[in-house]
Amino acid sequence: MNPTLAAIFAPGLFTSSPVQIAALVCAIVAVVAGAVGMFTVIRGQSFAGEALGDIGTTGGAAAYLIAAGPLWGFGAIAVAGAAAMELIGIQRPRGRDVATGIVLGAGLGVAALLLYIDTVQDSTTGATFTIVFGSPFTITSSAIPLVIVLSVISLGIIVLLFRPLLLSSISPELAASRGIPVRLLGAGYLLALALTVALAAFTIGTILSTALLVGPAATALRLTRSPAKAVFAAALIGIATTWLGIVMAYDSYDWPPHGQGWPVSFFVVTLIFLAYLFAGLPNWRRHRATATPTDAATRA
Repeated sequence: MNPTLAAIFAPGLFTSSPVQIAALVCAIVAVVAGAVGMFTVIRGQSFAGEALGDIGTTGGAAAYLIAAGPLWGFGAIAVAGAAAMELIGIQRPRGRDVATGIVLGAGLGVAALLLYIDTVQDSTTGATFTIVFGSPFTITSSAIPLVIVLSVISLGIIVLLFRPLLLSSISPELAASRGIPVRLLGAGYLLALALTVALAAFTIGTILSTALLVGPAATALRLTRSPAKAVFAAALIGIATTWLGIVMAYDSYDWPPHGQGWPVSFFVVTLIFLAYLFAGLPNWRRHRATATPTDAATRA
C-alpha cells in the first residue's frame, strides 16, 4: 500500500468482514435517514425522533433478554411508540410535545428496569453499552436482510407520500384545504420515522441515533432549499460521516488506551456536528458582510 494511504488506513481495514458489513449497513441506513430526516427537520419533529430513539433502549434490552436480534426490539418498540404518539395527539404541534414526553417517560422507565435485569443476569455481555452507544462492527451478515426490508419499507413510504407529505409539512392548513388527509399522512410519516430510528439505533446506538437522523438533513438544508436535493445531499453526508467514522474507529485500536478502540458513534456524531457548523459558514460570512455599522454597534 502507498505510504500515505498506509498512514490513514490501518492494515486489514479493507479485508475485514466486520468492516465491510458495517460499511454496507451504514450506507443503507444513511440513505434512509437522509430521506426521513429531511421531513423530520421540516416538520419540527426532532424531539419525536429523539424520543423514539431513546425508548428504543427498551426494545433493545428486551431483545437481549429473550435472545432475539436487537433490531427486532428497536423496531417493535419504535413502531409501538409512534402509534402511542399518534393516538395521544401528535397531529397538533402542542399535542406533539405532550405525547412525545409521555411516551418517552414511560419508555425510559421500562428501559431502566430491563437494562438492570440484563446487567444482573450477565454483566459480561456488554449489552448495555451496545444498546446505548451501538457498534457497527458487531453487526452480523444475518441482520442485513432485515435491514434492507425495513429500509425499503421506510423509503417506500416517503417516496409514495413525498409531494402531499411535503405540502402538509410546510403548511398543514393549506394541505387540509385541498382535501389532503393530513393526519393519515402524519401517521405514515411516523411509521417511516419509527423504522428509520430503529435502523439508526441499531447502527450507532439509541442515545445517538437522532444525530444520524437529524444532523445530515439539517446540514443539507443549510446547503440547499430544494427538498429533493436536500435528501440527496443528506444521504451523501450520512454515508461520508459514517464511513469516515468506521475508518477512524478502526484506526483507533492503536490509540490510547492501546488495543481498546474508540466507539464508531463518537466519530460519527462529531463529524456530523462539524459538517453542520461548516455548512453554516457561508451564511455567517454573508451576514457579517451585509451587517450595517448600526448592527455592529448594537452587537457590541
